[in-house]
Amino acid sequence: MSQPLRITVWNEGVHESNGAPASMATDYPDGMHGAIAAGLAGLIPDAQIRTAVLADPEHGLTEEILASTDVLLWWGHIAHGQVSDEVVERVKQHVLGGMGLLVLHSGHFSKIFISLMGTTCSLLWRNEGERELVWTVNPTHPIAQGIPQPLVIPHQEMYGEFFDIPDPDDLVFISSFTGGEVFRSGVTFHRGRGRIFYFSPGDQEYPVYQQPAIHQVLANGVRWAAQPDVPRVAPSVGHPDREWFARS
Repeated sequence: MSQPLRITVWNEGVHESNGAPASMATDYPDGMHGAIAAGLAGLIPDAQIRTAVLADPEHGLTEEILASTDVLLWWGHIAHGQVSDEVVERVKQHVLGGMGLLVLHSGHFSKIFISLMGTTCSLLWRNEGERELVWTVNPTHPIAQGIPQPLVIPHQEMYGEFFDIPDPDDLVFISSFTGGEVFRSGVTFHRGRGRIFYFSPGDQEYPVYQQPAIHQVLANGVRWAAQPDVPRVAPSVGHPDREWFARS
């Protein structure tokens, strides 16, 4: 019998601790990480879910915690530079070894995402609370299962192209905005043995992580990225001598 999925929801937690925006108290009384964790718990009821924030010792991402995490969700915005390089490298090695990673919204500028992508990960943005329509462009992908077409987000920060990322392995969702912009809002990558899903909806000023359809996207992403049976060892390159084949 397979073991329950082990999920860690990481949020820098700065907006919550600062009480800014003021709507945070009503939109996310348990923090954005709390809302995400609750949504996942409702759809993956047997999962073991923990949360962690920037202020925790080692940002709550110790070697022991990462070793017991099948999928890590990452939300960051105004404190990317405060994340320890040592912790970022630790997370990266676990991703390369097979841990799943979901990078959310402004986490596109996180150290871990930039390191794994090897690009600036910059994009066009405007925050006027516009309507976002999330269009499924790959309906056969596991992450798209059960998602309405389109997924409507009444108010959201606009993210637009050009989005400076490598060509994704899978383009699952494209968003359109009231102002006319479009954005690759749901994309996947493989790095080493790890699976990565970037999903853009979810700004701190709007209760996006309270929407059931968003919960479904994240739960689908967790299931797709999880590889609990993959040994957590990053691929390595060997240097055999010339006669290696004679001994094999």
